[in-house]
Amino acid sequence: MSDAGERSLSARAWLAAAALALLAACAPASAPAQARPAAAGVPLPSAAPASEPAATTLGAVPPSGPYAPGWDVLHYDVEIALPEGAGWIAGRTTVRAARTTAAVASLPLDLIGLAVTGIRVGGSGVQFTHANGKVTVPVGMGRVGDTVEVEVTYAGTPDDGLVIGKTVGGQPSAFADNWPDRARYWFPSIDHPADKATVAFTVHAPAAWQVVSNGVMTGAPVATPAAVGGAAGARRTWRWRTDVAIPTYTMVIGATALAADTVGTAACGQAPRSPRADRCVAVTTWLYPEDRQKGAASFRRAALMLDLFAHWIGPFPYEKLAHVQSSTRYGGMENVAAIFYDEKAIAQGRDIESTVAHETAHQWFGDSVTEADWRHLWLSEGFATYFAALFYQWTDGEAAFRREMDDARAIYLRSEIAARPVIDPQAADLFGLLNANNYQKGSWILHMLRGVVGDSAFHAGIRSYYASHRDATALTADIQAAMEHASGRELGWFFEQWLTRPGYPMLRVTRHWDPAAREVVVDVEQTQPAGWPRFRIPTTLLVRGPWGERRQAIELTGTRTTVRVAEPAEADTAIVDPDGWVLAVGDPAGSGVR
Repeated sequence: MSDAGERSLSARAWLAAAALALLAACAPASAPAQARPAAAGVPLPSAAPASEPAATTLGAVPPSGPYAPGWDVLHYDVEIALPEGAGWIAGRTTVRAARTTAAVASLPLDLIGLAVTGIRVGGSGVQFTHANGKVTVPVGMGRVGDTVEVEVTYAGTPDDGLVIGKTVGGQPSAFADNWPDRARYWFPSIDHPADKATVAFTVHAPAAWQVVSNGVMTGAPVATPAAVGGAAGARRTWRWRTDVAIPTYTMVIGATALAADTVGTAACGQAPRSPRADRCVAVTTWLYPEDRQKGAASFRRAALMLDLFAHWIGPFPYEKLAHVQSSTRYGGMENVAAIFYDEKAIAQGRDIESTVAHETAHQWFGDSVTEADWRHLWLSEGFATYFAALFYQWTDGEAAFRREMDDARAIYLRSEIAARPVIDPQAADLFGLLNANNYQKGSWILHMLRGVVGDSAFHAGIRSYYASHRDATALTADIQAAMEHASGRELGWFFEQWLTRPGYPMLRVTRHWDPAAREVVVDVEQTQPAGWPRFRIPTTLLVRGPWGERRQAIELTGTRTTVRVAEPAEADTAIVDPDGWVLAVGDPAGSGVR
């Protein structure tokens, strides 16, 4: 705390000088002095700089492998001024990074569409290049493990990432919306989920606004000095910080008129990073004042969700959990410790509890354990979808769980993406990864895995996977290894067919009576397209007749599997997978398959 405070004070004089230089360059000579305020420590121009770089469209899946070879960002210190009624911002971001290889003489930072007004390395100004969305900062050679500190000041109108506008109720607002790689539109970073870092935000905002962010506030908001913040009392400065390394797409601020309410506390004894004396997690809502009553019902079980997930998966990884109404483009966005929700859904009084469960599960899967490669997004979205369904199983019973899984099945089966594998080497568009393969099929893969290894091994495998990769990254091979260790079984066949191959089983079930052998003969044929695999399916066969019913464990392999069941008379019914553990359909639809 003291180091950060001293650095902020020492930088203030330099930043004030930078503000004057920038204002002189950008403001017309006749502009009155009061039209050119500077927020505390940050240049705040009277208009977006004329030299602001052109927008760059993102969303391409980067190649596999290290995104920024030679570097590991340790911490971001982001100071930003948010003007009311204008789209431009001014900011200063200090990046502390460690060398992972010696042979690198520059630090590449992602920054799009904003004008860089100066860069300092170790306190000294340096020349730099800014082209094609990359700021290349010369830092000299060094040794592995050495750290460098780069301070970037910048200004302009964000083209994306930080959405500055008005709420659905017409109030001025600013909300970060970074997924998948849009943090770079408003602060310089190594903007890839594999490079996690801690972050601190200092936000200068209009006095009537509240500001919410990751982590915890490091003090009450204070009035921004009039000399640098405009008229006395016009602005307040908020400081938030998390000391947990998180991916850049979850590093956010939300600023507007907000009403904060306490939902409750949760995960007591399972929240080692809580700043509270009781080591419980404070669960809050931050909603627009006019919508706080309409939104309350969706969050009434938010603390219970956190309790159940912490008990089942492992300790809650962050300091607190805020649920925030916002202008995100998504139904919900799992920002670390500050989940953002679609403002319209809350304003219209819609029931978004299932979204709350999904985004809460993301705090463990996606945020704490993050996919190292975007093509493994199912490790985030499939897990969150399945654990949201499990929440309903635990609280509302088997029928509620079955409804969630049946809905997921239906969405997947009618999706064209079923013809592609979940881990798709041809995936080129990050936004295109938000599909039924990664969400609904991903959730079913976990459900089928649970059915194969059993509840106890599945639970142990999940806890082991989380414990091993908390605050870090993972690939599909890591969950496979955890499940193999927990179950004592080789599972390569399972992960290969369900994740690297397209489609799902289409099963044609027929039966006949063999009077000589006194057996019911059941034939199960896999009829899915030729380009899809013939699945290996451990499952159950239910045979029912006038003599009663019999369940028999079977394993389907290849194009056709024949099962013979000794019974005294012909069967009336033969059903494969009567308990709904397998993502499969009957051919014709509904015949012989649950």
